[in-house]
Amino acid sequence: MPLALITGASAGIGRSFAESLARRGYDLILVARSTARIESLAAELSARHAIRCECWTADLASDAGRENVAARISELPRLDLLVNNAGGATTGKLHKTPLAPQMDMLRLHVLAPMRLSAAALPRMIEHSSGAIVNVSSIASFLYGPGNVNYSATKAYLTSFSLGLDTEVRGYGIRVQALCPGFTHTEIHKEMPHVKQQIPSWLWGSAERVVETSLRQLEAGGPVICIPGTRNKIMRHVLTLIPHALRRRLAVRKKGKR
Repeated sequence: MPLALITGASAGIGRSFAESLARRGYDLILVARSTARIESLAAELSARHAIRCECWTADLASDAGRENVAARISELPRLDLLVNNAGGATTGKLHKTPLAPQMDMLRLHVLAPMRLSAAALPRMIEHSSGAIVNVSSIASFLYGPGNVNYSATKAYLTSFSLGLDTEVRGYGIRVQALCPGFTHTEIHKEMPHVKQQIPSWLWGSAERVVETSLRQLEAGGPVICIPGTRNKIMRHVLTLIPHALRRRLAVRKKGKR
């Protein structure tokens, strides 16, 4: 059976990846901070799909957690798919937001995917096969006040994926930057105002995001995967807004408060 490792596997998009890959017959390594949640998910998926599930508890925002997972990946005889999904979010302007959550987000979105990809690639190259999915965001193409680091870290993930593809495609390895739009996940508990401001018709399910990702990956599609026509249109329209106009809109919004 093929083997997939998923970070941030206990909920949201990570959990949906685990469920979809289990249905496809993958054995799984589930990585998350919550031991109880991934053990419960592992037991459920093992019983339902007759697959093997291994649970690794780690906080990838910490140097020790990140290096521990990287070392264990390096010891695997084979890894067919790495899903770098662990992430978080902050809200608020940079000068008003506590520094620690910002630093954790950079470690999760930048250092962890880079480090785990570096650990997985030697074995993938040895077997001339494998795939890496980096869960980025449509925010990687955008920017604005209130979440400058979130957009910036996701922009890194998208650019990192595009660059990495140029390095490893010749070895038979696929890379994808999954860039969903507004998706119902637990991350928005940290950003409650977002659900209040965004129309309900713009939101999608984690299950649909993951199925789109895996279908595009299996079909050998492009590196960037943006699930949903509306998200593709939104990305195109919003990226046309010049920086000067964005700045004026932000100043005008501040003046109305």
